[in-house]
Amino acid sequence: MLKQNNNRMSKEHLIPFKKGKSGNPNGRPKKYVSLLKESGYKLSEINDTIQAMMAMDMDELKSVWDNKHATILEKTIANAMITSLKKGSLYSLETLLSRAFGNPKQMTELTGANSEPIQIIINDKL
Repeated sequence: MLKQNNNRMSKEHLIPFKKGKSGNPNGRPKKYVSLLKESGYKLSEINDTIQAMMAMDMDELKSVWDNKHATILEKTIANAMITSLKKGSLYSLETLLSRAFGNPKQMTELTGANSEPIQIIINDKL
């Protein structure tokens, strides 16, 4: 923990990393789609499954999770959706939706300081 001492931060309790060792050896956890692609699923299969499962109600989702013959892809997506809903978090659902349907278009309007349109000149002689 850093202590503030006369407007400077004290580093007396910090332990530096050993040379050649990472401070985060496992790295960032992989996302669902990356894990599924590594398991051999094609992107189109993943997207089709996400789209179909997004239309399911909770009972249908639970039956996919409980089905011992469901694929790893189906179980992974069902688990992500159920967990997300239980936590009240939309992160996993948003990730799955953007994967299957893409992100919505975002528009930006730019004006100059005096509210006149900005003119962009492209010099293609470079």
